[in-house]
Amino acid sequence: MPPGLLLPRGGLLLILPHLRRHLPSLCPTPRSSPSHKRPGAFFAPVCAVSGYSGMAAGSPEQQQRSVVIRDTVELTETEERIFNRLLEVVRHFGLGTQLRVAGGWVRDKLLGKDSADIDIALDNMTGQNFCEKVNEYSKLIGEQQKGIGVIQCNPDQSKHLETARMLILDIWIDFVNLRSEQYAENSRIPTMEIGTAKEDAYRRDLTINSLFFNINNNSVEDLTGRGIEDLKKGLIVTPLPAKATFLDDPLRVLRAIRFAARFNFTLDKDLKEAASDEKVKSELGSKISRERIGHEIDLMMSDKHPVRAMCDIRDLGLFYVVFSFPEKSNPPIFDKCDWQCVSHIEAAWDLTCSIGSSVFSSGSDPKSQDERRRLCLYSSLFNPLRNMFYLDKRSKKVPVSSFIIKDSLKLKNSDAEMVVNIHAASEKFAELIPLLESNPDVCTLKEKLEDEYLEIPEDSVKRVFAGLILREIKDFWRVALLLSILSYPEAENAADILNKQDELQGRKEKYIRVEHFITDLDLDGVWKLKPVLDGKSIMGVMQVKSGGPLIGKWQQLVLKWQLAHPNGTVDECIEWMKQSQSKRQKVESST
Repeated sequence: MPPGLLLPRGGLLLILPHLRRHLPSLCPTPRSSPSHKRPGAFFAPVCAVSGYSGMAAGSPEQQQRSVVIRDTVELTETEERIFNRLLEVVRHFGLGTQLRVAGGWVRDKLLGKDSADIDIALDNMTGQNFCEKVNEYSKLIGEQQKGIGVIQCNPDQSKHLETARMLILDIWIDFVNLRSEQYAENSRIPTMEIGTAKEDAYRRDLTINSLFFNINNNSVEDLTGRGIEDLKKGLIVTPLPAKATFLDDPLRVLRAIRFAARFNFTLDKDLKEAASDEKVKSELGSKISRERIGHEIDLMMSDKHPVRAMCDIRDLGLFYVVFSFPEKSNPPIFDKCDWQCVSHIEAAWDLTCSIGSSVFSSGSDPKSQDERRRLCLYSSLFNPLRNMFYLDKRSKKVPVSSFIIKDSLKLKNSDAEMVVNIHAASEKFAELIPLLESNPDVCTLKEKLEDEYLEIPEDSVKRVFAGLILREIKDFWRVALLLSILSYPEAENAADILNKQDELQGRKEKYIRVEHFITDLDLDGVWKLKPVLDGKSIMGVMQVKSGGPLIGKWQQLVLKWQLAHPNGTVDECIEWMKQSQSKRQKVESST
């Protein structure tokens, strides 16, 4: 199946693999990961190239790559001070505890990346007991004691053992004892026991996450015997046989995909076979909560290479498990729906990388830009579903994309609403864009905007129509415009598009022209425009004492008048209203 496809009900897919090799120079430099252990905290660069060019994961092209890693862990000054304090506690109380930093922090340090995600594994006591000793020591040396947070077991949140957390030198540190685990059939909740460091390493999801840094002797411990080698090879492998690992905890399938995408690593052949196994897929759908699946998908979407992750989900046959659909939809799920959805996110990613980070601007707040980036990806992924609906329990028509986001992924209701709004605005942009490309007769659009009280000057029709779109979608208008540029005009032959090297450039130029049209007319931010007349003023002009549907109608008319006359004054608007009222009264008296 080629990556470019014709959509049901139309829509152009821009999948140009041969252009991807040129994209790195067009994309912004990645930003570093800021936050500590919270969903969505890692918002990768606005447009870091995925490096995933359609080749099968694990192909010779990928397997030949190697990763440069450091020989030792290089500690920052703060990390040295933290670890020395912990060793002082061990020595002072004669605890005999081996302190090990576990998992991701060790991996990232060997890759030369900074990490604030410090998890300390203890070999002979619980995290809470050790934290209490830290506070006892602080009191002895005259320092302020810190609060201890205890995170109880919560298997639905992948917390299988109690974890203690405390702030040390302004860094949150998690403490937990080493453990081994046994899984019961039909459950992803293991029976936990205190274990050895080796047992703890083997029970982890991936070999690259099974490394320890022993604080006592300042050394890296690779107790599975292959964590460092797999890190060098850029290989995603499970410490124990993949199928058994995934059947024990199917969520690890998605974690493997997420880490492969984050680091652009290769999924091991046996791991891919296990992830594609029908029983593993069934267990992923039945044993894992939708909240946990949604959390993993959201991390992928917010990470460096979301397209790579979605391609792996599709290629491993997991798309319909992860993105579950309602039982019945109108129209029904179409053939190769998974391919078309993933092709759309590929297309949006390529075009966004070509255009640059301005797609997610409309403000300087990085968090807002990250949110626009994230919802742009969801909107593009589900764009082929934009005309699909289902009937809920109250027989209300609900978009399928809304069901997937709210019910399948358990994301926020506001996420679902925004994706639906982006889809709607992109279709409205499809009416506007042809008018900007040439100078056709705007009579049809003019008639749609006008009524008996309002006549819009012909040269203002485009401004009024664009302004109304922006007031609906607000600072997501560039995202909606991007999707519109991708989907319209329709492609007659998707295979031909793949051979047109100038197609991406043409779409990029069209996006920029429309964006300039909107900004040149000072419409960016038009949703913040204060009405020239509010409802009370309108009631005064109309000489009525109460509101109602008529006042609401006039508020919309005043808005259109204001968009058509951006320099119009309050007095001019009132005069127009009075003339319109006089006209209405004459019409009513004549009838």
